[in-house]
Amino acid sequence: MANDAAIRAHLVKLLDSKEAHATFDAAVDGVPLKSLGAVPKRWEYSIWQLVEHIRLAQADILDFSVNSSYEERLKWPDDYWPKARAPKSGAAWKKALADYRRDLEAMKALAANTPDLAAAIPHGTGQTYLREVLLVADHTAYHVGQIVALRRQLGIWKK
Repeated sequence: MANDAAIRAHLVKLLDSKEAHATFDAAVDGVPLKSLGAVPKRWEYSIWQLVEHIRLAQADILDFSVNSSYEERLKWPDDYWPKARAPKSGAAWKKALADYRRDLEAMKALAANTPDLAAAIPHGTGQTYLREVLLVADHTAYHVGQIVALRRQLGIWKK
């Protein structure tokens, strides 16, 4: 494919959301620990729950994409949303962010290095590597937008 390198570069950029969206890092940067569990009136989730949901979904999609022994262990939707509104500690928050970033780098590597992005994932039911990369990018962008809106509602968005 003549444009293969350009498409892959665009996919990596899309995963970073550096174009038309706030980045994940911008959305979570500087959130006070005391605000991570806040759920304003008419909101369903806290910043912590949104971040954990993004992290869990991305980790599961990555595992599905690269693990030939993948087993569907998480039940939708319950296992993809944390029950706790806030992390147990600042260390748990930092770990969630680090785990998200580690898996994002792996997704970017998948986008950049998978020999045939249009190929079906062998142990899947027709899903392609390209579909999974786009799914992660789309899903993350959607929830990052929610984090930004929630921060605005809480009065802690200063970007």
